[in-house]
Amino acid sequence: MHPVWPLLQSIPFPPVTRAGLSALQVNLGYHCNQTCVHCHVNAGPHRTEEMDESTVDEVIRFLEANPGVQILDLTGGAPELNPHFRRLVLAARNLGRRVIDRCNLTVLFEPEVAGLAEFLADQQVEIVASLPCYLEENVDKQRGRGSFDASIQGLLALNALGYGVHRNLPLSLVYNPQGPALPPAQDELETAYRTQLRQRFGIEFTRLLTLANMPIQRFGSQLVSHGQFDHYLALLQVAHRPANLEHIMCRELLSVDWQGHVYDCDFNQQLGLPAGTSVHKQHLRDVNAAALPGAAVRVAAHCYGCTAGQGSSCGGSLATTHSSELACAA
Repeated sequence: MHPVWPLLQSIPFPPVTRAGLSALQVNLGYHCNQTCVHCHVNAGPHRTEEMDESTVDEVIRFLEANPGVQILDLTGGAPELNPHFRRLVLAARNLGRRVIDRCNLTVLFEPEVAGLAEFLADQQVEIVASLPCYLEENVDKQRGRGSFDASIQGLLALNALGYGVHRNLPLSLVYNPQGPALPPAQDELETAYRTQLRQRFGIEFTRLLTLANMPIQRFGSQLVSHGQFDHYLALLQVAHRPANLEHIMCRELLSVDWQGHVYDCDFNQQLGLPAGTSVHKQHLRDVNAAALPGAAVRVAAHCYGCTAGQGSSCGGSLATTHSSELACAA
């Protein structure tokens, strides 16, 4: 169990029930070519966990058996570094599913995944790319020296293939704050991103997604070490908006770890919290998707990170808000 769990468990969160299942978010492993300070997965080059071939087959079988699950959302680590990544993408696309690749951009230049950008474009895989700021200093501070320049080169390469330009090749960028603060209004920050990236580099993208940092794993430990954990949780609680509960991602998404176990969301996965009310982990092969509507979602204090302010999910903000705090140094 993660060391911040006792603190998260002690603060109540409103009950949440599932509406159904439309998306399967699969973590293909924790191996990554970067080590980001905000990473809630604690991924990095030193991590060796990765989904094996038989578990990938289980994911494919689940998609075949559940046509209502229309979205396959691939994450990591850097999901593209998993040797079975392309086979899983091809299988899902052949089944007519939308496939999302949560890409850190710099992975596009790793020798072991040569031709990756072209493969993604050929399969019309939607790219959700992390770019926590449009300023070099802030990106390198959060993701490592040289990350910004490599990310810009990655975006230019994707633009050249049609990403962010053609409707069938959507390219979303992801912003998250530098520290224990809520993200500013998504629509206004998107305008700032678009202006900066277009004027400085000629880069185009489809939309910006703003995400709140979750007080778990690497970021949670950082908060504790700096004496900011309680303050950040209090900020999330005060900013809670009940209206956001209807739209949080766990109501229609199931998270799968690299071993095939299921969770209510990616954050619960990193806390080791089994889906629903079970005390034992359940494997994807044993999930009855038809029985999920109405089932309870496991919640704790970290869930305020999804309902605070404009709301936060893997698809960005849950509500439209307005703010003058547009600088991504927030």
